[in-house]
Amino acid sequence: MKILIAVDGSAYTQKALSYLLANRAMFVDGHELTIVHVCTGISGHVARHLSKEVIADYYAEENAKVIEPVKARFAENGVTNYTVDKRHGHAAEEILKSAAAVHAELIVLGTHGHGIFGRALMGSVATKVISETDTTVMLVQ
Repeated sequence: MKILIAVDGSAYTQKALSYLLANRAMFVDGHELTIVHVCTGISGHVARHLSKEVIADYYAEENAKVIEPVKARFAENGVTNYTVDKRHGHAAEEILKSAAAVHAELIVLGTHGHGIFGRALMGSVATKVISETDTTVMLVQ
């Protein structure tokens, strides 16, 4: 199975990773894993004042802050069957694009668990991903 794991460096990401590793036989071993991290895009107003190199360095640094600890955790647990997808833009939209690109059969997201009232007021990456995909989504709270 092709599994896309969205990571953002939060405690919710850590819980999702812990769940996957605790259930290795179902979600890790023998599966193709893709780790995706989405940096918030730099606005065009700001980007026009920066060089392409500065912008690229910013995205590389922000991605590394989140992805390197995940890679280290996977290494500690002997997980080697993964690829990394680094993106920038709107989180839900980029997660959906990544899932389509790798033909994911399962999308794994850590969720803040705001509940229905909180989602109605604040919006939610998880809610948008669920509502706009036909792919199975597993939320870990």
